[in-house]
Formats: sequence, C-alpha cells, structure tokens
Amino acid sequence: MRRLSILLALLLGAAALSAQAAQAPAPAQGRPAVRSNQSATLTPVPLVPLVDLRVRNPQTGREVAFSMQVLLLLTAISLAPSLLILLTSFLRVSIVLDFVKRALSLQQVPPNQVLMGISLFLTVFIMWPTFQTMYADSIKPMSEGTIGVEEAYRAAERPLRLFMYKQLQANPENIRLFMSMRGLPKPATLADVPTYVLVPSFILNELTVAFKIGILLYIPFIIIDMVVASILMSMGMIMLPPVMISMPFKLVLFVLVDGWGLLTQQLVRSFL
Repeated sequence: MRRLSILLALLLGAAALSAQAAQAPAPAQGRPAVRSNQSATLTPVPLVPLVDLRVRNPQTGREVAFSMQVLLLLTAISLAPSLLILLTSFLRVSIVLDFVKRALSLQQVPPNQVLMGISLFLTVFIMWPTFQTMYADSIKPMSEGTIGVEEAYRAAERPLRLFMYKQLQANPENIRLFMSMRGLPKPATLADVPTYVLVPSFILNELTVAFKIGILLYIPFIIIDMVVASILMSMGMIMLPPVMISMPFKLVLFVLVDGWGLLTQQLVRSFL
C-alpha cells in the first residue's frame, strides 16, 4: 500500500512538471528571443466590427418622428404575412387547392408546402396590376422624397381597397352586415366604406366563394365514391375500403379533363 502511494505521488509530480514545460514558450531555432516589452505592445487586430446600440432621449422633434417611422415600419414588416394572406387572393386560392387535395383523397401528395407555393405565385400573378399601381403611386414617390409617409399610406391603400371592393360588388351583403353592426349609415360610394369594415367583409366573401368552389369540386368525386362503394357492396367486399379503389379513378378523371389547367383558369377568371 505504501509503495502504491509513493508511485502515485511520483506520477503526479511528473505530470505537473510536463505541464509546466508545455506552458513555457520555446525560442525559435536560429532566431533570437523576442523581448517581452515588444510582445506586450503588439495588440491583435479585431476581425469582427463593433456594433453599438445606444438609447438616448431625442433632442429634436425630427428624431421623435424618425423613431415613430421606424416603429411603424417594423410593425408593418411583422404584419406582412397576415396582410398577404387576408387582403389578397391568397385566401381563396389556398382554400380551393386544399379542397382539391381532399376531394382526390390524397393524404401526402402534393405536400402542403407545394400547395402554399402554388398559391403564392398565383397570388402574385393575380395581384400584379395592383402591386404595380401601389409601387408607382406610393413606394416610388416616397423613396424619391416627393411625398410623406401618410400620403404614401393613402396611395398604397387606394388600389388595394379597389381590388377588395371589386370582389364584393356581386354580393355586398357582408358590407351591409358590418355597417349595420357598427351602426353606420348606408354608404353611397366606395369612399364611404371604412377600411376596418371593408377588410372583414372581403375576408368573409373570400371564404364563402372558396367554399362554393369546393362544393362544386366535390360533386364528381363523390359520385365516383358512391359508384365504387355500391359495386364493392354488391360483390360482398365489405372489408375493402372504397377509397383505395376509387382514388385511381379520381386521378384518371382529373388528368383526362386537365384538372390543374381548368382549375387555374377558373380561379384567375374569378378575380377579373
């Protein structure tokens, strides 16, 4: 036991000596040792720039206005996805594409990310004239400094309101509903309808139109399901799920009538 403790102490001492030798800088071969005061004066150059953020009280009213503009810009950026979904054609297109997937009894194909991508690019295609008008009347003059933030907001709001109102012209019941709930008088023109009334009216109209299109999409595929289920029942194949047999027939019918082309054409025309 005593020999084992002596051996352990020797090993620990050797390890400590080797660690001290490794920490001591070794002079380069053939070169004189650099003085300690010269090495102390050399400072490494930082590779990452310094980013400083200072919070102080504003000195002038212009700085207060600039801070408010930055706050409004950050708020608009955070709400941009919701505005894109609710104030454009994205809502109707995405719901209709999801109805098509469910009517065909498809579970994983196409994925939801693909459907959202198709909805996004169809929305850009449909809304492109509105976006061009918003850029020409609002964003470009504001970047050139000819108009202020409030004027730019009004100019960008105008074509978007016109687009939403065009979708409500055939059925303005939703506008009447929200106007009556707020106790507002009957509007004579589009300018008399507030934006906070026009937006929920447009959303309800888009949901109604999308569900109507979904009902029309389901009708032929429901007939195929009923025919397949009745044939299986007459053959005594009760335990066989009808969806497994009817899904290939649905896909064949959808491809033969060029379903994607017809669906895209009717969706685009529904906004014109």
